[in-house]
Amino acid sequence: MGENRRSAVVTPPHSVMAAPVKRARGARMAILLGPEQGAPNFITRRFLLAAGGRIPAHRHPTIEHEQVMVRGEMVLGTDDEVRTVRAGDAMFLPAGCAHWYENRTAEEVEFLCIIPNTPGYETEWLEDPPEGAFPG
Repeated sequence: MGENRRSAVVTPPHSVMAAPVKRARGARMAILLGPEQGAPNFITRRFLLAAGGRIPAHRHPTIEHEQVMVRGEMVLGTDDEVRTVRAGDAMFLPAGCAHWYENRTAEEVEFLCIIPNTPGYETEWLEDPPEGAFPG
C-alpha cells in the first residue's frame, strides 16, 4: 500500500529564477510546479510584470488558464472586455480566449498562472510585441 504515492512538494517562489517572457516588455516567468517537481497534471507559473510592462494580445486555442493575482494591480484584456484586476482576484481564461496584460502602475505585479500539462500548445499572437519587448 502507498507504492504509487508521490511526495508533497513545496517550492518557495524566490527559489526559482524568472526568465524574460518572449515578445513581452518587462515580463518574467518561472515554473514553480510542473513535471520536473513531480506534478503530473498541471503547471503552475509565476509571472512578474514590471511597472509599464505589457504582454501583448494572444490566445491559445486548446488550453485554458486559471490565474490568481498575488500582488499589485494590472489591466487584463480578454476578447472585447478590459478590466482592472487586483491582488486576490482569480481569473479563468477558457481555451481560445484572447488575452493581454498591462501594468499601468508604478509597482511590480505578481500573478500565478495554472495551465494543464500538455506536450505543447499553440500560441496565436494577435498584436506585435510592444516597444522594448524581449525578442522571441
